[in-house]
Amino acid sequence: MEKLEREIRESKFSELMNKHFAASSIPKGLYCLSLRLTDEYSSNAHARRQLPSPELLPVLSNNSYHHFVLSTDNILAASVVVNSAVQSSLRPEKIVFHIITDKKTYAGMHAWFALNPVSPAIVEVKGVHQFDWLTRENVPVLEAVENHHGIRNYYHGNHLAGANLSNTTPRTFASKLQARSPKYISLLNHLRIYLPELFPNLDKVVFLDDDVVIQRDLSPLWEIDLWGKVNGAVETCKGEDEWVMSKHFRNYFNFSHPLIAKHLDPDECAWAYGMNIFDLRTWRKTNIRETYHYWLKENLKSNLTMWKLGTLPPALIAFKGHIHPIDPSWHMLGLGYQTKTNIEKAKRAAVLHYNGQSKPWLQIGFEHLRPFWTKYVNYSNDFVRNCHILEL
Repeated sequence: MEKLEREIRESKFSELMNKHFAASSIPKGLYCLSLRLTDEYSSNAHARRQLPSPELLPVLSNNSYHHFVLSTDNILAASVVVNSAVQSSLRPEKIVFHIITDKKTYAGMHAWFALNPVSPAIVEVKGVHQFDWLTRENVPVLEAVENHHGIRNYYHGNHLAGANLSNTTPRTFASKLQARSPKYISLLNHLRIYLPELFPNLDKVVFLDDDVVIQRDLSPLWEIDLWGKVNGAVETCKGEDEWVMSKHFRNYFNFSHPLIAKHLDPDECAWAYGMNIFDLRTWRKTNIRETYHYWLKENLKSNLTMWKLGTLPPALIAFKGHIHPIDPSWHMLGLGYQTKTNIEKAKRAAVLHYNGQSKPWLQIGFEHLRPFWTKYVNYSNDFVRNCHILEL
């Protein structure tokens, strides 16, 4: 009996490891899409046309518009976020999307939105290499993250091989694997902490992760009074499910670490990244970025013993006291974790968030949750069709 239980347990951990690698890989169709669009950018002048057109450039810093920020290297996911936001909007002519991507994806991302305009909404595509101040001298924490002697082993999970898992639950193991996603050492994932500097002329933006779908007009978000706070976010400590909506600080931090125990309350409510209203004017009067840098460096100095779950923990500390809770119906999380998602509740949510490993563009995505996302994929597009996107 004991042998059978051990074999079942080992099989479960093996399944979780395989799922982790499936989630971390780039599907062949998405790789094809990026490659073909990059080639199109180099050979087709229309794919290189200025975004937005010169006469619309003043709109990029006009605070009477609704400015969304999206930071991603996934072209298909970006197209779904933008399409769903525009199609769900009552006033799409007021929407401005600022898409930031990395250098290798820039040409393909630009080509997609140049060839597939979402008029009357406005789209700007920029690469991180186009922000002059975004250098290692100005953002020293990036170099610290990249050069830390243990961080690559940690994030690529090398020390998990052959590890003693006898005292580890499958859920804990899955959480540790999730934290080892390569995106957590990506500059794109840290970019949101620099929003006030990236957009010096904007007063308020809504930041969206690339694994969301918008189902409702989001313009009322700009009318929400944040009561002097910086970050309007959905709290994630009021639900029952163990994966997403029942999170307190104790779920993210190691309270046996003296610095954590001294400064944080294990019962404090966590909140969600992925759909956030940021008051940039108020943010500029704070030391949020410096606090984020300080704690990120402290965790590196302590060999990653203060927390193990990606970029949310340092943000939980940095934005402490700067959060204004918004209604949970604005942001429904967990569609990349849960197979028991309430479909009726999902239909009513303004933003659906596929946080978790089972992204809708992956084979491991949940079939019954995929249609919320795929309805915004343009399957008639030549590039999508020729790359056999989502022919699962």
